[in-house]
Amino acid sequence: MSTTQAQQQAFLADFHSLSTFGATKGGGVDRQAGTLVDGQTRNWFRGLVEGHGCTVRYDRVGNQFTLVELVPGAPYIAIGSHLDSQPLGGRFDGAYGVLAGAHAALRLREAFLAGGETPLYNIVIINWFNEEGCRFKPSMMGSSVFTGKLPAEQVLATTDPNGVTVQQALESIGTIGDFSLEVAAYLEIHIEQGRSLEDDGLTIGLVESTWGANKYEFVVHGEQAHTGATEIADRSDALLGASALVVAAREIANQFTTDEHMVITSCGEFTVFPNSPVVVASRVNLLVDVRSTDPAVLAAADAELHARVAKIEQWASVRIERGAEHIWAAKDYDARGLTLAAASAESLGLPYGTVRTRAGHDSTNMKDIVPTIMLFVPSVEGISHNERELTSDPDMLAGVDLLTDLAQRLVTGELVRP
Repeated sequence: MSTTQAQQQAFLADFHSLSTFGATKGGGVDRQAGTLVDGQTRNWFRGLVEGHGCTVRYDRVGNQFTLVELVPGAPYIAIGSHLDSQPLGGRFDGAYGVLAGAHAALRLREAFLAGGETPLYNIVIINWFNEEGCRFKPSMMGSSVFTGKLPAEQVLATTDPNGVTVQQALESIGTIGDFSLEVAAYLEIHIEQGRSLEDDGLTIGLVESTWGANKYEFVVHGEQAHTGATEIADRSDALLGASALVVAAREIANQFTTDEHMVITSCGEFTVFPNSPVVVASRVNLLVDVRSTDPAVLAAADAELHARVAKIEQWASVRIERGAEHIWAAKDYDARGLTLAAASAESLGLPYGTVRTRAGHDSTNMKDIVPTIMLFVPSVEGISHNERELTSDPDMLAGVDLLTDLAQRLVTGELVRP
């Protein structure tokens, strides 16, 4: 199905409008889940799709469903991603995939109404709640509830650092309901958030598997004291212990990375109490994650991390408490979907290759319950979770074309049949 210049310009114009919500001075966006600006973004998207005759619904945890009816009474193929962002995040991460899904679905509806092949499925575009996990933890929250990995009650009671619950946040922006829907397959397109496609001169990445990831919340407990009057030997410095844990995580990444398998470790959140210039810290809350492509390597690196915890406790005279954790295993995406996506890319003449995703996406959850296809478009210099995040217009448009072609194959039963 060919794409017109008008369709391309319509997508770029809508993406520009979408990028104004929560816009930051550095060219990115800040629209954390359940905030006022997240609500404004959701309402803008609702107005966009309702203006094209679609129906919008919300489930108990704020997942936003746009129903694009092609065959009354038929089951649904889902296309999804997320509109929420990191603080000072990029405008492409997640948002591109939601808008691309909407444009792909509307193009298909127009083609079918013009006399194209009769579809077997309808389409639902899903804007998942709190994929980023910065205001409320864990990440991928909405899709975790949808796939049965987290109970809705637990999610609704989860609080942000200011004590606001998810339920309160969703009610405040009016995006909570009681809708439910089963889907037959799932399709997601996203910026790569890495540089392999750009390095290899490719336009499309077909995601063959996820990396395994183990995320841990730690609390380092020490004893509050005066920074000037308390001798070093008498200190139980929580900040010292937490800093040692951050360094240990980096050393573990270096230790377990080989030519065959990479290990990535990070500390993305670090909160010091009481955070005074003249007080030895009594407590530090931090989050450490360990990721790898190989389950055995991940297990070994993870074991080393917890062994280091015991050593740090003794060395720094602190107590380290292990709190909540969020874990997903390295796992392949649907092989038939990968083959179908390759055929679609070839039919459009788009240079493509297979890749693995180091980041978590909502497809990470969805692939465990339905056939799932994950697609990437290039990220300039691999920059992401940063205001300088960038994907070129031609790459975005090529991704929408591929998504449209692939969605057409799915709704006509090339992957699954009702």
